[in-house]
Amino acid sequence: MKRWNYSGGTLLLLLLALFCLSASYPVSAAILAQTSQSIPRGGALYDNWPTALGKNPPSGNMPLWERQSTNTLSGPNTWRCVTCHGWDYQGKDGIYRAGTNFTGFPGVYQSSKNLSHEQIVAQLSGAKDPAHNFKDLIGDQGLNDLTDFITSALIDDTQYINPITFDVIEGDLTHGKTLFNNTCANCHGKDGLTIRFRFEGLDATLGTLATLDPWRFLHKTRFGTPGTPMASFIGYDQGWKPQDGRDALQYAQTLATGLNKATPPAALVGREDKPSGQPGGPAQNWFTGLLTAFGAMGASLGFALLAGAAMIGIILLLVWVMRGNRN
Repeated sequence: MKRWNYSGGTLLLLLLALFCLSASYPVSAAILAQTSQSIPRGGALYDNWPTALGKNPPSGNMPLWERQSTNTLSGPNTWRCVTCHGWDYQGKDGIYRAGTNFTGFPGVYQSSKNLSHEQIVAQLSGAKDPAHNFKDLIGDQGLNDLTDFITSALIDDTQYINPITFDVIEGDLTHGKTLFNNTCANCHGKDGLTIRFRFEGLDATLGTLATLDPWRFLHKTRFGTPGTPMASFIGYDQGWKPQDGRDALQYAQTLATGLNKATPPAALVGREDKPSGQPGGPAQNWFTGLLTAFGAMGASLGFALLAGAAMIGIILLLVWVMRGNRN
């Protein structure tokens, strides 16, 4: 009887450990789950989460804003992710390292390479800095979508844009014209002049944006502009690869702007002008898409095999104990 009690206690502990492991797994799976629309929703949140969610941002400046004194923006714009972290996602290490947009805040690109999904969700929830808590503002779904965007869709386009002239490096102008005429021209016109908007205090057109802020152009052609028709007709949904966006940008830079092309600040000194292998970003073709899907399935299958092996071990242990008691 004592032998059975001891073995039964061991068995109970093993079952309890397996239960805790299996109970915690669905939480992680829910955090890591990524739908086809979570990335573009996250891109919209990064751009302008109040407009994307139909909410008003809190009054005043974002709490972290008071830690810098170089950027003179105030009010609602200080609550937008892009205001601190940049359209190139590099923050103080990218195009925002100089000029009126400088804040000294880091980018999100490096975080996308060094932190896990759970760690980024925690940072967005204020775990590292309570002043950076967006959980109550964008909700759990918003946190997941924004994190999916950060971990899966950031592209280092500084490798493909001349840091002095802002011209696209080694793009395909003919292909860019085709993409522009088949998509962008439906709203902006083939000359890019149909829609005018305010940009950095200017009465701008698409050509103006492409010429003066190519990173903003790329982000918006990929993920849309919240609160406009472009929110539902975007490159990501059309299956554009990263190079497609850059080709369309190169063609848009040939359109009339009504301005003399300004010389941008040399804010990216030291970066290579030549394109290099893209370390991240969305799948660029069906093959890499399959690899991504198989990778996710493999992670889930690996856990399932581990849990199954543990269960088989417990069953074998139970059989061994019962046979021992019969003897």
